[in-house]
Amino acid sequence: MPSIAEYNEYGEELERTMRLHTSPMSVKMLEKESDIPEGAVRPWKDRQQHIAQCQAFALSRRQKQTIAMLEEDNWCFAPIIAYGLEDKPEDPELQAFLKFPTFPRNKYIGIVSAPLAAANFEPDVIMIYSNTTQLRNMLMPLSFQHKDEIDYYFFPPACAFQVIPVMENNRYVITLPDPGDYMRALAGEDEIILSVPPARMEELMTGLRRIRDNEYSFERTGMYMLHDFPQPPFYQMLFQRWGLSGKDADNGRKK
Repeated sequence: MPSIAEYNEYGEELERTMRLHTSPMSVKMLEKESDIPEGAVRPWKDRQQHIAQCQAFALSRRQKQTIAMLEEDNWCFAPIIAYGLEDKPEDPELQAFLKFPTFPRNKYIGIVSAPLAAANFEPDVIMIYSNTTQLRNMLMPLSFQHKDEIDYYFFPPACAFQVIPVMENNRYVITLPDPGDYMRALAGEDEIILSVPPARMEELMTGLRRIRDNEYSFERTGMYMLHDFPQPPFYQMLFQRWGLSGKDADNGRKK
């Protein structure tokens, strides 16, 4: 597993090379109060404020703050239940809102988040807010060997799906900002979230470095709208095989 310093380097490299608008985050579940890292802000204890978990993530990724959220800090029901701080209610009228994974009751007392480049603790999950182009470029190196190891959850509450299945299954997870993240934590209309298990960060970074000098890497990809655009070599091979190469254009399709 990478060291804390190596995770910090990953955070700086991701933010710089992917030109992310906000910082990748280091996220850790807390089993006891002594696990709260030095310098972490507890919203209710330190500021007399209640916030939602998506707002805590926003403070970490936008304002570079380390935020520890215990039950008393929360102002949204979902993370309290999802992280096992309270049991799922059995009220019939609430069941439609409770279809999300949960940790076992009392396994954790809370959660802490910080910018990955500066976090002073080992993460349980790395969360990266990006746009779809940035996400595509992060996933491209995985598409050939690991595409079956990526899960997708597109419904609320995002704060549950961004953390729990990642930790339990050691799989990549893609989520959308849910309505609370959009309304209360100001998530952008073009944002999407990739959650990465710590054990797979080296795999992700190695893939990104491998394609960095490729013409389709994020740093090198240009936008153009051309007919008869330059084709990669394997396009040319296939089009020649099919009788569709440029030199046959005068005769049209051969089939």
